[in-house]
Order: sequence, then C-alpha cells, then structure tokens
Amino acid sequence: MKLSKNIAFALVAVAAGISVTGSAIAAEAGKHPMQQKWSFDGAFGKYDQAALQRGWQVYQQVCAACHSLKYFRFRNLGDMGYDNPMIKAFAKEYEVAGEPDDYGDETVRAALPQDAFPDPFPNENAARASNNGALPPDLSLIIKARHDGANYVYSLLAGYDDAPAGFEVTEGMTYNAYFKGAQIAMASPLSADLIEYEDGTPATEEQMALDVVQFLNFVAEPKLEVRKHMGVNVLLFLLAMTIVFYLSMKKIWKPVKEGKIFYDDK
Repeated sequence: MKLSKNIAFALVAVAAGISVTGSAIAAEAGKHPMQQKWSFDGAFGKYDQAALQRGWQVYQQVCAACHSLKYFRFRNLGDMGYDNPMIKAFAKEYEVAGEPDDYGDETVRAALPQDAFPDPFPNENAARASNNGALPPDLSLIIKARHDGANYVYSLLAGYDDAPAGFEVTEGMTYNAYFKGAQIAMASPLSADLIEYEDGTPATEEQMALDVVQFLNFVAEPKLEVRKHMGVNVLLFLLAMTIVFYLSMKKIWKPVKEGKIFYDDK
C-alpha cells in the first residue's frame, strides 16, 4: 500500500513537471498569433490599395526611424496607386549616397525613383547604439521570414501588454507574449492617433497594425496579384485541355469499342 502511494506521488510530480515544462516551452516559443482575414489570402487574393497607402504612411512616420527596407525601391510605389510625380516627391524627401567628388570624398544626393529606401543608420554599430544594443531587423522580407508572417507581425504590433504577475521583465526590455521569450527590445511603436491618415481613416492602434502588415506583405511580394492571376489562368487552361483530350480519346476509341474496326489476318 505504501509503495502504491509512493508511485502515485511520483506520477503526480512527473505530471506537474511536464505541465511546468510545457508552459515554459510555450512561453519560450511565443503565444500563437492572432488570426486575421487578409485581402491578399487565397487563390483570388489581392491587395487593398487604400490599406497599402495607409501602411506606407505608417512605415514612413513610425517604422522608418529604426527599420530599413533595403530591397524596396521607390518606383515600387507605382503598384500601390501612386503616380510618377508623387513617387518622385516621396523620393526627394530622402538622401542617398552619390558619386565621389573630384577629391574622392563621399557625397549625398536626393533619392530617385530607382533608388532603394535608405537605411536609417549608417552602419550596424550605429543602429545598435541607438537601440540599447539591439539591432532592428530589415523589414523587406520580414513577412516571409517568420512563420505565419502576416498574423505574427500583426500580433506582435498589437500584442503589447503588462507582464503577468510573477514574470520578471529584464531592464530595457518590454513584455510581449507573441515574441519568443515574451520579452522584446522594441517598445510598443503604435498608439492611438499617433499619425493622421491622409484618407481620414481613424488611426487606431489596431488599424495601423493591419495597414502596415498589408504594406510589408506587398514589399515582400509585390507581384502577388500577377502570380495568382497567372496561376488561375494556367489552371483554367489545363482544365480546358483535359476536357479536350478526354473528348478526343472518347472519339478515337469509340469505333474500337463498338467493334467497327477489323484487322486483316493476312
């Protein structure tokens, strides 16, 4: 009887240990992202141009202070509904490295539509020095670089909250349940009415998070709509050809099945 009690206590201890370990692993991995319905999801998905333009505004006025877009060029804004004069005007707001002068010294010039969006910091050390040692990641492919990327980035931006009781947040870090380890060096970047949308949409924290994710998905995959349109056309073509081949096969083999074709034994 005593042995049975000892076994029971051992099993309870093991179960408790497994529960604690599971909770620790879950916290280390980060909370499962909130699921959103995105206009670009599915075979017929496409971008919401109004959301793209609002997301570009959020990136410009909030994210660009720390995060680069090294694979994004100003001319790509044309696929978001901006015309050439507007694209040139956006580009002129920034400076990029120019050709060395006659003495070999570095120069700067106003950006052109063909230029990539300039990095906010001259080098990695400067970026770390401005962010308490943390290196802000480039956002060009952040949606593709994370599992469930769009939902993950949205959840991260909208998921800042007070740490639960008993959870110690390291100095210089901020609690975020959706980040691995639940601590992130980036303080919450969004707050209500942080910016004023040009189209008059209320700039709530949730709205800004949704819009900037739409924009970042476009940056990572600007030809998404072309790819999906081509994919649908290819599938329709294959379906049509399958029907044609099937009807041709039926016509060719019909005389054979009806016994109307005879072969001369000679």
